[in-house]
Amino acid sequence: MSPRREKLTSPQTRIALARGNRPAQHLLPIPEPVDTEAARRLFHRQRRTAARTVGLLSLLLFGMSGAFALWPQLTQARLAGVPLSWALLVAAVYPLLFLLALWHVRSAERAEEQAARQAAEDTTAEHTTADGRDSAEP
Repeated sequence: MSPRREKLTSPQTRIALARGNRPAQHLLPIPEPVDTEAARRLFHRQRRTAARTVGLLSLLLFGMSGAFALWPQLTQARLAGVPLSWALLVAAVYPLLFLLALWHVRSAERAEEQAARQAAEDTTAEHTTADGRDSAEP
C-alpha cells in the first residue's frame, strides 16, 4: 500500500483560506462631483510638464551619446583607471536624472495644488453675492 499524501501549504495560504471571501472593509469613499473643465485643464498642464520632462530626458541621454560620438577621446581618456565616459555617466547623468525626476514630480504636485486652490476660490466666490456679503446672511 502507498503512503497517504499530505497537502502542504504556506502559512499565508492557510491564513487566506481561513479568512474566506469577506468583502473589503476599507472601501474608498465615493468621490465628490468633479469640475470636468478644471480636471481637463490640470490634465493638459501635467501633460505639458511630462512632455517637457521627456524632451529634457531625451536631450540629456542623446546629448551624452552624441558627445561621446563627437569626441571619442572621452572614451579613451581615463580617470583613476576608469574611462572618462563611464565616469561622466556615473557622476553627471545619474544625478541629473534624479534632479529631472524631482523637478517633474514637484511640477506635477504644484499644478495639483494650484488647481485645488483655484477650486476652493471658485467655491468661495459662488457663495458670495455681488455686494460682497455671504449669500447665507439675511
